[in-house]
Amino acid sequence: MILPLGFRYASTYAGIRKGGQDDLALIVSDAPASAAGVFTQNRVQAAPVKLCKAHLKLSRGVARAILVNAGNANCATRTGDRVARAACRAAARLCKIPMTQVLPASTGVIGVELDAALITEALPRLVTALSAGEFDAVSRAILTTDTRPKMAAAEVAIGKGVVRIAGMTKGAGMIQPLMATTLGFVLTDAAIAPAPLRGMLREAAEHSYHRMSVDGDTSTNDTVLLLANGASGARLSAKDRDLFLDALAHLMQDLARQIARDGEGAGKLVTIQVEGARTREDAVRIARAIANSPLVKTAIAGADPNWGRVMMAAGNAGVAFDPRRVDVHLQGTRVCRAGLAAPFDEDRLKAKLDEKDVTIRFLIRGGGQGQARFWTCDLTEEYIRINASYRT
Repeated sequence: MILPLGFRYASTYAGIRKGGQDDLALIVSDAPASAAGVFTQNRVQAAPVKLCKAHLKLSRGVARAILVNAGNANCATRTGDRVARAACRAAARLCKIPMTQVLPASTGVIGVELDAALITEALPRLVTALSAGEFDAVSRAILTTDTRPKMAAAEVAIGKGVVRIAGMTKGAGMIQPLMATTLGFVLTDAAIAPAPLRGMLREAAEHSYHRMSVDGDTSTNDTVLLLANGASGARLSAKDRDLFLDALAHLMQDLARQIARDGEGAGKLVTIQVEGARTREDAVRIARAIANSPLVKTAIAGADPNWGRVMMAAGNAGVAFDPRRVDVHLQGTRVCRAGLAAPFDEDRLKAKLDEKDVTIRFLIRGGGQGQARFWTCDLTEEYIRINASYRT
């Protein structure tokens, strides 16, 4: 995978979680980087989320490092703020950078105290191990119930050269980012000032992480960060900005799809396309309602072409539409026309619904321009097994 210039990575096992899998990671930019973040909208927010937002504000959108731990969310604890500050302070001292240029993130169990010494005592070997070739190792260290690392990369040819973008993410359960537990770190060697970078991240997140759900729960720790360090020497022109934003959005959509495909216990990636709504926001609300319906998700798990569940879920979205103008397609087969059953070969469609990629199209006839694409997964007994014993 082609990585952006000027970044180094390292991971180690600090003893935060059981099992010996790396649980502490560091990403460092060799030069000060413009930085932007989008965060959970949950009213309960982890200490690293609050501190990361504060550091971005105090540094005016400049960062040199991302420090992330897995196995403990550092949320809803007595010492959370103190632990987050101590970890950032230690990383800043070892990297010889301002503390406000260290961006913290955590993922794992909520409500369990985290011993700051586990992080601070592991940091010296983490800093010593920093290398441009350890991107993959960091992508594995941030995982929790994920079954696989999630990465994507792209190159963008612009007027004055080539810039590179690479991203990693994690998440399989507690997933419905509204900026779960999801973390995402996207890096580029393009030269972009903090203000336009913030706008780009918000726009790309709206069409990627905000269009994805596994189980409808928004985590206390959701954090997606974008760093641009300019190491390529290429600064984006106004024309280049659109090219870069398109590549960034596609890369983040790739990461979001990987999360949905790897949903806890999931066997199928489900893509929902809503068309003909009055506005884009209405289309998103309908798509989200369909994606979050346990009855829709279990029907997909069982390869049951029960289109009535799709209609039911859409009708619960709080969006005005005329059911008599709705068509529903499953796997490209129309199963509902004008709000009523359409003829289809049930055995053939059931076989198609057994595939690993499933599509649901919800079309409102009448000329509305609002449309949205959304990603989710099916819901199986394995999801219950994983989450019934998550703490133990």
